[in-house]
Amino acid sequence: MSVVPKVAASAWTDHAARAALRHLFDVAVASADPAHMLAQHLPGRPTGRCVVVGAGKAAAAMAAAVDVAWPDVALSGLVVVPYGYGAPAGRIRVSEAAHPVPDAASETAARDILKMVGTLTPDDLVLVLISGGGSSVMALPADGITLADKQEVSRLLLASGLDIRTMNMVRRRLSAIKGGKLLAAARPARVVTLGISDIPGDDVAAIASGPSVPDPTADADLSHVVGLFGHQLPAAVAERLLAPVVSSLAVDDYDFRLIGTPAAALAAAATAARSLGLSPVVLGDDLEGESHALGAEMARLALAGVAIPTVFLSGGETTVTLAGSACGRGGRNTEFALALACALDGHPGTWALAADTDGEDGASRAAGALIAPDTLARAGAMASDAHAFLAAHDSATLFDALGDLLLTGPTRTNVNDFRAVLVLPEEMHA
Repeated sequence: MSVVPKVAASAWTDHAARAALRHLFDVAVASADPAHMLAQHLPGRPTGRCVVVGAGKAAAAMAAAVDVAWPDVALSGLVVVPYGYGAPAGRIRVSEAAHPVPDAASETAARDILKMVGTLTPDDLVLVLISGGGSSVMALPADGITLADKQEVSRLLLASGLDIRTMNMVRRRLSAIKGGKLLAAARPARVVTLGISDIPGDDVAAIASGPSVPDPTADADLSHVVGLFGHQLPAAVAERLLAPVVSSLAVDDYDFRLIGTPAAALAAAATAARSLGLSPVVLGDDLEGESHALGAEMARLALAGVAIPTVFLSGGETTVTLAGSACGRGGRNTEFALALACALDGHPGTWALAADTDGEDGASRAAGALIAPDTLARAGAMASDAHAFLAAHDSATLFDALGDLLLTGPTRTNVNDFRAVLVLPEEMHA
């Protein structure tokens, strides 16, 4: 993690601002590193077997932390992560599958996990390790649904602009492992879930679509989703979404322990900001809406002015609704950053960083991007129209050309998006 000294009020240069923003991002990510905080959340050791299963971008790091914390417990199991997120986890096997659209490896992993937990006793413990990204890498279609059906629905959902809660309601309805079905398969063993939240509001039923949490929306009306997609939906999918499935599990019948959250990440970043001489303002960990709209709103906040060097911190998960043929390279964070830069229009004294804490922002190789007061001017010098790139949802291409992509590689954790907007008072503008 980067270490940045406190900056005097008169010394906020472009380099210092960029270094401070990267440091705050690093602190936020470190707050959700399983190696640092998982062990304290483990349950009592089992008298029988311990089977460790799980899915998501943090699953390998979580499994490795369990392996280190319990050297005297007979562990076995399997966790599945997106391609590129694999890492050794001692006695626990790690497999990889596709994200954000599932593939055959996703289905195989889900079947293997259900088989592992299907023959246990009350003396045994199933430790479920869940984090964002788990929905696609552990995907087993419900009866009557094919993998191809699920893949098509995944593509439709990703381009729809629907909020993450609705997406996960759909995923649970179409799955043979999500929505508490893993929990049901593991009974009568004791089941304890450790989760790292990437969901606004920390809805545990939505993290990786809740495989070990009874589905509280099993009887929800999803006719609006069917209406939105119309004939694009496979017929079997439409039929299942219109037919409520009542869960046999009590909604409070589970043990789920949150070990990392967006709120905790923002709190850690706020503490780090104070140590740098900045006044942090936490706007919330659950901001949602269209990325370009939130960028414009953040610009209005910055343009209102501040009395002392201030950093506005926020998390949550915005959306990018694709329309027509406009579909470039980027994600919700680079789109937010470019929309913010366009709305600021070169206003001095404002820098920002927007990135996904998992290290991957949509269809790009980057976690996100940084902007500075001269972002639009540098784009113009390259004969690039920033507004045109924004309209084409091609933000990552522009930031790549400017050298302003944030490249971290997989962080092996995930507490959703992190945004920091650093604003200097007018008298400190260069």
